[in-house]
Amino acid sequence: MSVSQGTIKEQSEAKLAVSKEKNTRGVMLTTALMAGYSMIYMDKNMISTAIIPIAEQFHLTTSQTGLIMSLFFLGYSLMQIPGGWLADKIGYKKVLMLSLSLITIFSFAFGFAGSLLMFILIRFLAGIGHAGYPPSCSKGIAENFPKKRRTFVQSLILSTSGIGGILAFVIGARLIDLNWHYAYYALGTMFAISLLLVAFLVPNSHPTAKTKTEKKQVSFKSVISNRNVIILFVAMLLANVAFYGNMSWLPTFLKTKFTLSISTVGIILAVNAIGGTLASIFAGVLLTKYFAGKEKLLLMCCSVVSSLLFLGLVFSNTLALSIAFLYVLTFLLTTIFVGIFSWPHKILPENVIGSSIGIVNTGGTLGGFIAPMAFGALISMAGGSFSIVFITLAIAVVICGLVILNVKAEK
Repeated sequence: MSVSQGTIKEQSEAKLAVSKEKNTRGVMLTTALMAGYSMIYMDKNMISTAIIPIAEQFHLTTSQTGLIMSLFFLGYSLMQIPGGWLADKIGYKKVLMLSLSLITIFSFAFGFAGSLLMFILIRFLAGIGHAGYPPSCSKGIAENFPKKRRTFVQSLILSTSGIGGILAFVIGARLIDLNWHYAYYALGTMFAISLLLVAFLVPNSHPTAKTKTEKKQVSFKSVISNRNVIILFVAMLLANVAFYGNMSWLPTFLKTKFTLSISTVGIILAVNAIGGTLASIFAGVLLTKYFAGKEKLLLMCCSVVSSLLFLGLVFSNTLALSIAFLYVLTFLLTTIFVGIFSWPHKILPENVIGSSIGIVNTGGTLGGFIAPMAFGALISMAGGSFSIVFITLAIAVVICGLVILNVKAEK
């Protein structure tokens, strides 16, 4: 009897030790991924503010500045699927480190750039660097967390969109006000720190136990032709046309329409970024606890209300009302983004998560490529008016909601 109790106690202690080790590994992984993602989003947000003094210094048109912002997303789009495939094949940590190394180099390089051609080329190469990070993060989540926790962990990591925004519009905007070159030297330094965190805190591949079904090989062709992957690809494209179309031109829109300084615009958008952080975490809770199996209803409602808020920005001539519309809009667009991005964890096999997220997020980066360039040209054609941009965004986000209705939840 005593031997049996001793054995039971040893087994219990062993299980507890394994559980603690897994929890520690999960916390370290999440911390490192969130640090890197914060820098990713800081970079994406900061360019929309930095482009204002760059345009003034180099006498660039809105079409040219839109091209600088869009070419980043072209590089991002071209490497998203290869980045996801590499995360599945060689391991997520290697791709994470390669991605952050490239972004560090090109962040410093952007600070030294001095011509339109160099701005375009460096942002394109930075986009290639960014491309490996999202699918590798998702692969790391899939390998280190049980399925029931993945949506929340994914939403927690995506909440760094707000943290990155806060950093971009508080620290970044202040440095840009002094000298935009300094902002990119600081950004490169922070990316280097994120690289070190990934190197020391992210564990090497430790796949979770797989069922016999999950062990079965799934071809890349079957992933890229999967109905749900294609639908989520299109939905993410439309969602990011709305998200990045809005984000790319907001600083210029607020500065021009209400005659604000860059620092004031930075404060408004920093508070907006805090709302984005809360929205991402809240979206994870909603999708996990209250709308599990009802994702379509939540995301469709968010799409319709977002469309109305875009139209509100067209007709509002009051700064306070426009800010209120903006904050609610960011909350809803973030919920849509988190919902689409985390959906593959629920409906696709773990062993193709990297590839599937890479494909879905390619839709998002294509949206980011199309929006700044297209809307920059539209603003020029409209004589500086932003009305046509927000009307187009209102249409895009409603179509996104309709596309989402076609997702089939069954595996």
